[in-house]
Amino acid sequence: MNLHKREFMQILGAGAVAGMAMGRFADADAATASEGLYEAPRFGQVSFLHMTDCHAQMLPIHFREPSINMGVGSMRGQLPHLVGEHLLKATGVRAGSAQAHALTYLDFDKAARRYGKVGGFAHLATLVKRLKASRPGALLLDGGDTWQGSGTALWTRGQDMVDACKLLGVDVMTGHWEFTLGMERVKEIVDKDFAGHIEFVAQNIQTQDFGDPVFKPYVMREINGVPCAIIGQAFPYTPIANPRYMVADWAFGIQDTRMQSMVDEVRAKGAQVVLVLSHNGMDVDLKMASRVRGIDAIMGGHTHDGMPVATLVSNPGGKTIVTNAGSNGKFLAVLDLDIRQQRVADFRYKLLPVFANMLPADKPMQALIDRVRAPYAQQLSETLAVTEGSLYRRGNFNGTGDQLLVDALMDVQGAEIAFSPGFRWGTSLLPGQAITREWLMDMTATTYSFATVSQLSGTTIKTILEDVADNLFNPDPYYQQGGDMVRVGGLQFSLDPLAKMGSRIGDLRLKGQPLQADKNYKVAGWAPVAEEARSQGNPQVWTVVEQWLKAQGGRVKPRQLNTPTITTGLPNPGHA
Repeated sequence: MNLHKREFMQILGAGAVAGMAMGRFADADAATASEGLYEAPRFGQVSFLHMTDCHAQMLPIHFREPSINMGVGSMRGQLPHLVGEHLLKATGVRAGSAQAHALTYLDFDKAARRYGKVGGFAHLATLVKRLKASRPGALLLDGGDTWQGSGTALWTRGQDMVDACKLLGVDVMTGHWEFTLGMERVKEIVDKDFAGHIEFVAQNIQTQDFGDPVFKPYVMREINGVPCAIIGQAFPYTPIANPRYMVADWAFGIQDTRMQSMVDEVRAKGAQVVLVLSHNGMDVDLKMASRVRGIDAIMGGHTHDGMPVATLVSNPGGKTIVTNAGSNGKFLAVLDLDIRQQRVADFRYKLLPVFANMLPADKPMQALIDRVRAPYAQQLSETLAVTEGSLYRRGNFNGTGDQLLVDALMDVQGAEIAFSPGFRWGTSLLPGQAITREWLMDMTATTYSFATVSQLSGTTIKTILEDVADNLFNPDPYYQQGGDMVRVGGLQFSLDPLAKMGSRIGDLRLKGQPLQADKNYKVAGWAPVAEEARSQGNPQVWTVVEQWLKAQGGRVKPRQLNTPTITTGLPNPGHA
């Protein structure tokens, strides 16, 4: 894609282009405000709608965006590593608005009560139908992490989300957490449920033995007379971030060279638009966009970054649009392309927040949701306690929801230290809300959520923390292998995000005393990736945490966050 400098500057400076300028609707009530919020005039001939990382959230929820999302190296101060006021200023979003609540953590509890819940497939379906009606031929793309993240998705082995996505009208999908259902189940869904409905694409997954494609690398679609190609890029580090045994026969990777060959192939077949549907994570997408020529747009997921403006990346072939559409069903992205002389000449991009009280529920989708949830409704709705403080997960280092998990693991299992994975999925609760079994499953539901207790030396504990810190703060995005920092209970430490690998973690202390390198400590955790964990008879983590919740006398006090002391790199616009 080639854009003149004038067009380039118009796009980068655009709160309005991002769909964020409300004008006369800014202070209106919900019904009136929705008229402005969802105004999305059609532009050009080709349109893509994009959702990603919904993590099986069928119902409207609260979801607090991070107050810490630090960028290091060349990514410092760049999207997506801006939080709070810094993000609003960079993207032209008015503080205190509905959009500001959707995009940031600012005044979360107060704003969440004012604007209500976000997401929900019935409300998302209404928005999808509106946009497809105004954009004939538009394709709905699903960036993955769709079949995991809730109790019902776990218990139905993803079937609830498969049925919902078919009804929603998803056209093309790629994946990540889907693979934790196992190879046979994924192929069963793709080959049977999706047949004739949804295309599953992933150019970067081949068989381990002969390197044959496991899924279609791309699909070609003609939209209003324009030949378009959608290339799939599944999460490249699935066998590292998740249990290897679940995808034992498949090889993953970023595979820039193969991606370039796919782009060249579809161009040779006449594609005038080439879009990559990615689950790389935004930093990886930005680097890929600089290295692979001929991609018009990358619509990405994995890192849960709700980006109200697109980023344009230069490469030897021109420029590539890079976007990311948040998580939990909170957003629907709209990319409109104007095609002239058989190439993309201009575009408009909007990120539309899905507010449940501004969009009526789609009746057919609501009926499906009610039906698939009915067998589990009583179990999910049971109140285990009431929270006195807000509970959330997202952020580089810790969240109050994960603090609850590590506190419970240490207390119930008598551990000195606890680790909780740096997962980005998981919903939020406001002070005074019930902690139901549904919320607990939203925070813990995976196919390998075994609770563990281990004896680990001080040296091993430091090595674990160093490894995860490098995963998060390596200045080369291609070495960032997914997730935020492991959440830590009981142990205090310092972290230097700018240091080299193996030198970021320091001053480890337990109850004020230095951690001893050669001493063993009792460490609780959950979600081990080792295959032997399946046969060790360990309880599921939600069983352990539920025991703790029920012992709290009905109320859970606000959690005190245990986070590392950051020693360098501050202030940082990605750190509130």
